[in-house]
Amino acid sequence: MLRVAEIPRRDFDVVIVGGGPSGSACAYWLADAGWSVCLIEKKTFPREKTCGDGLTPRSVHQLNEMGLGDELAGRGHRYEGLRAFGFGASLELAWPEHPVFPHYGYTITRFDLDGLVAAHAESAGAVVVVGAEATELLEMGTAAPSRLPGARGAAVRDAKSGDVAEVRATYVVVADGQNSRLGRALGVERVRDWPMGMALRGYYASDRHDEPWIESHLDIRSPEGEVVPGYGWIFPLGDGRVNVGVGLLSTGGKWKGVNTTKLQEYFVAQTAEAWGLTEATRLSEPTGGRLPMGLARGPRVGANTLVIGDAAGTINPFNGEGIAYGYETGRLAAGVLGEALAHEDYSLLALYDERLEGAYGEYYKVARAFVRLISEPAILAACVGVGMRIEPLMRELLAVMANLMRNDRSGPAEMGYRALARLVDVVPESVMNRLLASAD
Repeated sequence: MLRVAEIPRRDFDVVIVGGGPSGSACAYWLADAGWSVCLIEKKTFPREKTCGDGLTPRSVHQLNEMGLGDELAGRGHRYEGLRAFGFGASLELAWPEHPVFPHYGYTITRFDLDGLVAAHAESAGAVVVVGAEATELLEMGTAAPSRLPGARGAAVRDAKSGDVAEVRATYVVVADGQNSRLGRALGVERVRDWPMGMALRGYYASDRHDEPWIESHLDIRSPEGEVVPGYGWIFPLGDGRVNVGVGLLSTGGKWKGVNTTKLQEYFVAQTAEAWGLTEATRLSEPTGGRLPMGLARGPRVGANTLVIGDAAGTINPFNGEGIAYGYETGRLAAGVLGEALAHEDYSLLALYDERLEGAYGEYYKVARAFVRLISEPAILAACVGVGMRIEPLMRELLAVMANLMRNDRSGPAEMGYRALARLVDVVPESVMNRLLASAD
């Protein structure tokens, strides 16, 4: 991996800003197809990244497709499914059998994972520049209605030496994550009344670090025993550590005043005895961030620009998963860019939005409605309290929430999802918002 002064050329087919899951996947697929690519990453690998560190079968499938299956098996901790707790009940739910996705997942820290994928993109031919901040986009054009402006590359500055350079390209991809400074510069905005996730996580030493299940706790309780908004997770990493975190789904600012640090304290206290979580076993201070969900950010397409991954708000509202959708949107963008380059036709970038909508549009619409419903404590308690005692129902719900439904059959999960989709079509989001507001 190179520093700014070592960039061998200044003109590329595509420049990608951001070396996380979406940017590195996009760089790999473009380089593998023979296009000249420059991937710019602000940090140097390996680097810390706040995350739950869990890979579902969708993520594993994308890594397998990139040829990283053996590396993942060697570095990650394989797990078989989800152990769920809620309102006095617990269930162990194995990942479902699927004709495309594997029936297992892995846990691996982003400290290890992101550098692995970026190095793989480099081995495919991408120029990977690290420790380089993209300070601005070059020669930005004028935005058209519902579209972003174009840009001719990025100005970059080496964080260590201060060296500066202009990296130019036919196409520019913005993959700079959830805060997406370059996305904002282009005019990307979030739909503010759509769900936003917030999460906090830390690492602990635990004798149970190599268990074959990740854990999800659907009710967190205060010291007085009251249910508080949010959910918790414990993901065994297989290396002596567990990732312990909490998440919160904010719908229209409903939980704006909730303190995630206090939520983490409640959850650690709730699970301390079972997992050996104490001050002595705590290995790091908790860190957190916001999670833009459900394609909540746009526009995503410009004259010669695309926005992918967390910068485009592609996290799954059903479960807070972002890594799989980073890999998938990076690959999808690479395919569209390859077509545009091959045909020398900028207008083909419009295919990106079409394919995003085809892949996730209806699913995320259903997910946003589902999140609004379960954000009501009474509805959550009723649904989880009943559902956790009906194992077949929870198994099918896991398939829906992890987006692991099948196209080759019409089982309970598939039928249940279609019923939800029809309901959401009949009851528009604006009406649902008013119904939920009146229930407060």
